Amino acid sequence: MVRGEARDGAARSFVKRLESLVRKHLSVEEDATTGLLSTRLQVAKRRGYLTPLELEAVCRWKSARAIQRVRENTRHRVRAATGAALASRNEQRRLEALLQLRGVGIPMASALLTLVEPKKYGVIDIRVWQLLYTLRMVVENPKGTQFHPGHWHQFLAILRRLASKFSVTARDIERTLFDVHKARQRRQKKRLYEPVPTVTTPRRIRGR
Repeated sequence: MVRGEARDGAARSFVKRLESLVRKHLSVEEDATTGLLSTRLQVAKRRGYLTPLELEAVCRWKSARAIQRVRENTRHRVRAATGAALASRNEQRRLEALLQLRGVGIPMASALLTLVEPKKYGVIDIRVWQLLYTLRMVVENPKGTQFHPGHWHQFLAILRRLASKFSVTARDIERTLFDVHKARQRRQKKRLYEPVPTVTTPRRIRGR
């Protein structure tokens, strides 16, 4: 019982620390380029699928390095995969549909969903994940690379819990955490892919 109480107390302290950080640095203003692209993709949302050019626009926004692979997808493949993702209400099925596309991994899939539905989604990113790891909100993958679906679902739960608490979008929370990590990195003069210190935590924090 004592160990359980201590574990729960530690978990609550981690959550409070994260909430305090978000409260202090909360950003609700989207940059113009992202806002315009998200507005453009609302047409795709109403249509029910993305075109190859729209998928390329998402790729350029997230990581242009994958553009050649993304261009290997046929129009039919893009329509089928994005159509299945937008039609489903199941998060796992949405992700699985998008991962059928060449050049699309979990971060790129999260970018697409974020641009289409910023209220519900944020981009799973090395910066945000490293910050969550440092704050002991996640306990795996300290480098914030090679994400698997479990990481994505955990990430979404954290974003949505905070978005609900502060009455903002999931994208607002993700962007705030991204900016905090970027500012810390600049102050500490660390490289982006430099491993963060290993920490231990009693248990994984689950979404409410």
